[in-house]
Amino acid sequence: MHQESENIIKKRRVKKTVYYFFTILCLCVFIYSLIHVIGWVLDNRRNEELKSMASRDVSEKKPADDISENVNPPEDKSDDYWDYIKMDMLSVNFDELLKKNPDTVGWIKVNGTNINYPVVQSKDNDYYLYHAYDRSKNDAGWIFADYRNDMVNLGSNTIIYGHGRLNNTMFGSLKGILNSSWYSDKNNYIVKFSNLKENTLWQVFSVYYIEAEDYYIKTSFKGDEYSKFLSIMKERSVKNFNTDVNINDKIITLSTCKDIEGKQRVVLHAKLIKRSQR
Repeated sequence: MHQESENIIKKRRVKKTVYYFFTILCLCVFIYSLIHVIGWVLDNRRNEELKSMASRDVSEKKPADDISENVNPPEDKSDDYWDYIKMDMLSVNFDELLKKNPDTVGWIKVNGTNINYPVVQSKDNDYYLYHAYDRSKNDAGWIFADYRNDMVNLGSNTIIYGHGRLNNTMFGSLKGILNSSWYSDKNNYIVKFSNLKENTLWQVFSVYYIEAEDYYIKTSFKGDEYSKFLSIMKERSVKNFNTDVNINDKIITLSTCKDIEGKQRVVLHAKLIKRSQR
């Protein structure tokens, strides 16, 4: 009888120990999650403040004809190209932006999305995954150019990255380019980009999502590699933009994660159609 009482007491102690253990574990998980949620909110709030301050140095206007160039125009006068080159271009005060961050190399805006940010560039493709525009630590990161690109004299494939944030900040709203609502408005098929040398317009010709890979972020090409590359990028598109692209075109590539796991990418390609000296 005494032995049975001791066993019962031991079982109760074990149950209490297990109960307290799981209670403490759940509490730790809750606190850990709460800290991350608070951090997520604060990171987003700080980045929105930085974006708002930087936006004071940006406007849009039509450039003078004598400093503008229509790039690789199509022979077909009914091509949408001829409408897009009439759009306003960005006008950016880089003197002020460079004071805020000397890593600033441009400003990008994508019609029909929330993308309207200064672009930075580091010595690698990791730094601005975890740092904000003011170079403070921030898990939301910033919009940044591939370290391999020359962001003054643009090459064949200029690549820009950003986190796909759930609240549609950074490149979070880039996922919307796969929706019919974005595609149904032709005014969205334009990317506006300015660097320290010129203001530019880019006509979208391909949007898609794909497993993470290195091919679409290729920056240098030999022989007929570029022609093949452009053909593949156009064929991948899940939307038809009725836009031709050839080896005389320079393109801009935007890339972000499609999902939290980071296994897939959302990608946009656009070709340069107009440039204007700053």
